[in-house]
Amino acid sequence: MGTLRDAEVGSTVTVTKLDGEGALKRRLMDMGFTKGCKVFVRKVAPLGDPVEVTIRGYELSVRKDDAQNIEVE
Repeated sequence: MGTLRDAEVGSTVTVTKLDGEGALKRRLMDMGFTKGCKVFVRKVAPLGDPVEVTIRGYELSVRKDDAQNIEVE
């Protein structure tokens, strides 16, 4: 188990847990990251920030600091 930040490009992972508190956790949930949700890692910017993913049928860019708070398997 790791975080979305560590996921390989081209892989599909499943969200297992959201870390963080209050507004951060709420924002991640509003973006569609919930337990059991499938996330496809499309690409990572050259310096690692941001991470581009496909979740629930739409494309989303997530900062690596935020991706660190999303545990996946």
